[in-house]
Amino acid sequence: MTFQTIIGELPYMKIYYLEVPKEVVLAFGGFKQRVICTVNGQIQFQSGFMALGEGKGYLTFTKKRIKQLGLDIGDEVTLHLEKDESEFGMPFPEELTILLEQDEEGHRRFHLLTAGKQRYIIHYVNSVKNPDKRIERAVMLITNLKKMPEDKFDFGVLLGKR
Repeated sequence: MTFQTIIGELPYMKIYYLEVPKEVVLAFGGFKQRVICTVNGQIQFQSGFMALGEGKGYLTFTKKRIKQLGLDIGDEVTLHLEKDESEFGMPFPEELTILLEQDEEGHRRFHLLTAGKQRYIIHYVNSVKNPDKRIERAVMLITNLKKMPEDKFDFGVLLGKR
């Protein structure tokens, strides 16, 4: 599905977004659907709908992507959306794949997490470019995940801050 939309800003949350009309959100089955977004035929990323009010949704859009396209808040863009059929709704880092293949308990504990917590771990590992840093992050996160009780998830423990 392709349509025109604007780049908006939620200053109280310090985020930028692409507005999604109510009828588009409904056509994709509601707010739980993950999508693959293509902006102006140039930048592609995976995302999920967030509620904007009155049935409308939004997709977060980073300042970096806005700059890449030479755009600004309030500018109109062409947004193409398709259902994201991937397991996690984002690229899965090779470093984490290898670690989970080698660590049976880590694999089990990772797959007990909610989809959102899994995506947090995936994103945190993916957020650095250096492969050695991605390995370090994957090992730290899975090691810390195994330290906490299964029924007491704690982001502070996960990130090694507690």
